[in-house]
Amino acid sequence: METSKFFPIVETQDEGYQKTFKNCAELVPTLPRSKGWWLDELFQYQGFWMSSFPIRGSMLINDHFKPRPTDIIVATSPKCGTTWLRALVFSIINRASFDFNDHPLRKLNPQELVLLFEGHIHKDGSTSFLDELPSPRLLSTHIPYSLFPKRMTDDTSACRFVYICRDPKDVLVSKWHFSNKLRPKEVPPLSLEEAFDLFCKGVSHYGPFWDHVLGYWKASVESPKKVLFLTYEDVKKEPLGCVKKVAEFLGVPFSPEEENKKTVEEIVKLCSFESLSNLDVNKSVAKRSERPVSNSDFFRKGEVGDWVNHLSPEMVEKMNQITEQKLQGIGFNFR
Repeated sequence: METSKFFPIVETQDEGYQKTFKNCAELVPTLPRSKGWWLDELFQYQGFWMSSFPIRGSMLINDHFKPRPTDIIVATSPKCGTTWLRALVFSIINRASFDFNDHPLRKLNPQELVLLFEGHIHKDGSTSFLDELPSPRLLSTHIPYSLFPKRMTDDTSACRFVYICRDPKDVLVSKWHFSNKLRPKEVPPLSLEEAFDLFCKGVSHYGPFWDHVLGYWKASVESPKKVLFLTYEDVKKEPLGCVKKVAEFLGVPFSPEEENKKTVEEIVKLCSFESLSNLDVNKSVAKRSERPVSNSDFFRKGEVGDWVNHLSPEMVEKMNQITEQKLQGIGFNFR
């Protein structure tokens, strides 16, 4: 049994898991820390700022997770289009199993259909829950690429990652709004100025944001068959092309018959921000103890360039300077 001020009690009979829980419980209090964006603390772990929960998830993945060649990992930095990407990949992989008029996405939030890797690996104190999932296993993550074990990232593994990122200015604004929804009513809201300062310093969940992007971008260049790199802006501009690109990457391209039946268009329509946000299931404001966020909280505007309505010229200039400096010479930029 493992317990600490950072984690709930976890009971397991397996000595290997007990060792991981113990190592994590001993490690976290020694890490550099900072205030979080709601009421959590963030800890600097292997170059990234994370709360204690995903740190333990990352350690469990490294110590115990057994990848399969068919595994598909949907990866994002928070507030970069996670909900959309989960919905899209789920729809592509399972397109032959469901009718679009009676699709699981019409009844369940994408967060429930594609589980958060680092969260559900904790279930019942072991990886048994994930081990029981049928192939292909479709999982979502915010974990930086460098924190995954080599058995998942080297070229001998067929495990694939689909990654999406977004203009950091829009990420900041979206994360700021989202964070204030999670703060208890009795706690003053986080100011945009404070959020901006934390974000620029790299102190945000799974941040620094730019290092997160760099890890997946470099992996996509070095191993294009293993990592597909998308941007939210490209998806909004060319949704049909992006959907086809994802399907081809996953080895399930659309057939001529599907093209004629406009299956691609149906998936784009079903997974669009407008469609998902207007479904009754995603209008729900109910919260649960295990997830203190409602389905409706995952949907705000979904617009490209909404940052112009929030950031001052000085903020924009500083953010652009950081972005240019961090991504200089890599062959990719948001501007």
